[in-house]
Amino acid sequence: MGDMMRSTVDKAAICLVLLGLLALPVMAMSGGPPVENNNGDPTVKYGCTCHNNGAPSDRSVVMITGVPVMYGLDETYQYTITVADSLTLSGGSGNTKAGFLLSSEGMGVFTWANDQDIREADDALDDISQSGIDSDGIWFLNWTAPAEDVGGVSFWLAGNSVDGSGVPDENDYWNLLSFTVSPPGSIVSGDDAATLETRTISVGDYDTLFLIEESDAQKEADRQAALSLRIFEQGNLLYWTSLVALIVGAVVQKEILERRYDDGPEFLANELAYPQAIRRGLLCIAAFAIGVRWMASDVSIAFPPATIVEEGTRTSDITGFAIGCAFFISVWAAYGVYRTVLAARTEPQVKDIL
Repeated sequence: MGDMMRSTVDKAAICLVLLGLLALPVMAMSGGPPVENNNGDPTVKYGCTCHNNGAPSDRSVVMITGVPVMYGLDETYQYTITVADSLTLSGGSGNTKAGFLLSSEGMGVFTWANDQDIREADDALDDISQSGIDSDGIWFLNWTAPAEDVGGVSFWLAGNSVDGSGVPDENDYWNLLSFTVSPPGSIVSGDDAATLETRTISVGDYDTLFLIEESDAQKEADRQAALSLRIFEQGNLLYWTSLVALIVGAVVQKEILERRYDDGPEFLANELAYPQAIRRGLLCIAAFAIGVRWMASDVSIAFPPATIVEEGTRTSDITGFAIGCAFFISVWAAYGVYRTVLAARTEPQVKDIL
């Protein structure tokens, strides 16, 4: 009886040990991914082979902000790492837990506050990872650039968004991000502002663009540029409106003086008047149709002239100036038809008969 009990206890102990051994990878990865994946490749460069069937997924959004365009010697930059499920970001029911692994291959130094769940990665003291599965997927850390010029510094960032089931499965998603920070003096800037400019770099469904974070000086420059453009547009509008008003005023004055002094257009024979009226009438109709077509078009209308506007996949150089010209030509041609009719109705003079 005692031997049977001892055998049962031994088998139970062996089962518990085996379960513990099977759980070790999961427990270890909850405190940060392994430096090497199951294929023996660097996880930060080639990704994890235990999540999502070993394939990267755009469901996992990996983003880092505060990255300098060009580093300054011994300068410190504040990084923010964000890893999330794009489905969760869009308001859906997705994964809410995340982890990361970051490497600069020993170039520069990473530091962080004590309240951040960050640690040095196992077997790679120059790399850092989360120290536990994070519920918000956001970590704050600092990177201090090398004290001497070592050329461009490359970074690799791996992030995974997991469902928290405790085992790696196809419902966990990961993605990779890599970028390079240029060495000092490699980017020429008028006020050396290039070392101050930072960017946000991300990959995944949420955002795959490289975004430049604007400095206060850049924001002021953009504001001044927008103000200059608005003044230019208003000046252009005032100029062309004034010019059209002068032309219309001159025509009205001429019509008034002709009626006051009984003076009008010279006589025009019918064989000349008909072709002229037809040409001007066709020009009037064509210009009016073009103006209406442009106004009804679904492309954006821009002002001043020569402004190229892209709407979706369509690109058009149709401008407010061009539309205005089309309608002005139409009105001018219609006035020409009117003058032709007046000339055809004018009584012929002796010189006209001769």
